[in-house]
Amino acid sequence: MTLLTTVFAAIICTIIWYKKAPNDDMKINVLCYMYWGASLMWFVDSIFEYAELHEKFFRPAIEDMINDFYLGLSVIALGLIVWLIILLVKDPRGAVKASLSKKNNN
Repeated sequence: MTLLTTVFAAIICTIIWYKKAPNDDMKINVLCYMYWGASLMWFVDSIFEYAELHEKFFRPAIEDMINDFYLGLSVIALGLIVWLIILLVKDPRGAVKASLSKKNNN
């Protein structure tokens, strides 16, 4: 489930990035790299888990699937938090700078 969750997030981000590719001022490419990297990590993890469990890999318990889904959602949330921090630091549209200068002028 972690693999599926991060792959879906990566696909959605890639589609959004591709639609705005020439003007990627919101740094969506960073989010794509993070989610594709996480997907690759979970893919490698699933290969090693399959090598260990063999046929049991395809019949996980429902509790394991729910735990894996929550872990996938946690990875997506962490990726969004890192992306927001990068966005606030880079400030591509100048919103943070304008807000801070407006505060200083008052």
